Amino acid sequence: MQFSPTNGDFTFVSSTEAEDFSGTISAPDVKLTMSSDSGKNPYATTFLRQRGYGWLLEVEEEDNEENKPLLEELDIDLRDIYYKIRCVLMPVPSLGYNRQVVRDNPDFWGPLAVVLLFSMISIYGQFRVVSWIITIWIFGSLTIFLLARVLGGEVSYGQVLGVIGYSLLPLIVIAPLLLVIGGFEVVSTLIKLFGVFWAAYSAASLLAGDEFKTKKPLLIYPIFLLYIYFLSLYTGV
Repeated sequence: MQFSPTNGDFTFVSSTEAEDFSGTISAPDVKLTMSSDSGKNPYATTFLRQRGYGWLLEVEEEDNEENKPLLEELDIDLRDIYYKIRCVLMPVPSLGYNRQVVRDNPDFWGPLAVVLLFSMISIYGQFRVVSWIITIWIFGSLTIFLLARVLGGEVSYGQVLGVIGYSLLPLIVIAPLLLVIGGFEVVSTLIKLFGVFWAAYSAASLLAGDEFKTKKPLLIYPIFLLYIYFLSLYTGV
């Protein structure tokens, strides 16, 4: 039995004439994507980005680079230190060394190693000298620096500190000789004078540049006295 609808009425269909519908309903494939801004207020994120503060939301990536070597981290160049040592020990210009690198490219670890080595040599019988030698190196270099600036020199405190420290090497070289010929007073005195002149010349030739002109002796003399005092700390005189 079938009722024909008019004017929008419902249609009734008998069960015998209805089609047999069958099937299955599959579950929807739903995927959740978690963005980097999940858990954040989207309005606050948009506001910060519009105002130019989006960098506050950035997360720094982990640095996967290998750690630098310890010497590189401490800015220690062993080749550079070795070259400067040769420049100080052989201050003769005819040998072809670029000695100005000791002054123009100062470092801290090389001079500190030289001063500590000189202090270790001076420990024999007078352990308290070690800290005093380091103090004299720091404040003696400061005195030379102030004097050089007053005289019109264009040097920095780091340059003076490095040159004075490296120039202690001649005194380290003569130390074993003084132990061997300590009984010969005349020869020992001559070696001491040679070592002081060697150290003072190596330092003064680097610090007393052409800008001092006729004022070079005013800077060379206190440098000479400083190394005499260094030697007296070693010999105990």
